Amino acid sequence: MSWRATILTLYPEMFPGHLGQSIAGRALADGIWSCNAANIRDFAADKHRTVDDTPAGGGPGMVLKPDVLAAAIDAVADGRPLLAMTPRGRRLTQARVRQLAEGPGAIILCGRFEGFDERIFQRRAIEEVSIGDYVLSGGEVAALVVMDACVRLLPGVMGAASSGIEESHESGLLEHPHYTRPPEWEGLAIPEALRSGDHARIARWRRARSEQDTRLRRPDLWDHHGDDRVHPPSGARQKKKEE
Repeated sequence: MSWRATILTLYPEMFPGHLGQSIAGRALADGIWSCNAANIRDFAADKHRTVDDTPAGGGPGMVLKPDVLAAAIDAVADGRPLLAMTPRGRRLTQARVRQLAEGPGAIILCGRFEGFDERIFQRRAIEEVSIGDYVLSGGEVAALVVMDACVRLLPGVMGAASSGIEESHESGLLEHPHYTRPPEWEGLAIPEALRSGDHARIARWRRARSEQDTRLRRPDLWDHHGDDRVHPPSGARQKKKEE
């Protein structure tokens, strides 16, 4: 059974977007996953197909109506996780992505304007999700991010199963640096450890660099990595020896 994504949006033509190309596009064509975009406007009851109204209490912008949203949600609800893309949501993590990818799929609600009437979250079981601390013009791009992150983990999508494991955030760390031919370029050589052929040494180098880069670039991740971590070499001589 394929992994199914259902998108509730005012702009269904935005899907599958870039996911219709490359490995995700091939997987879509092969039936490994499916994408169905439903227009929220189709669930409006009035002749003008009204989906929004002015904010209660005044203020700029418009707010998506709870009755229309509920009608759209109820039409497609089938037990799959229901996500709403909003900057007020919990930050998306690789762990949550893997959980979603291992399930039957997801229903993703895309906001526009000033967002959703709050009552929809009180009356429907919706997981509010954010992809970062910034504001987009709508939830469609964020929904594509969620789908992209999930689809690439589905069995048969990526060429090597290990490709989805040895990556940034899978272990709570950033991924180690990568190199390829030529062995030297503009005076910079591939680290000797990676050219040694010693798999244990290569693994140690990669682990040390993952930890070092996480500590320096993302101290927030490093602080939550755990008490059992192995700290990267702190001395310049030790670092030089590994490289």
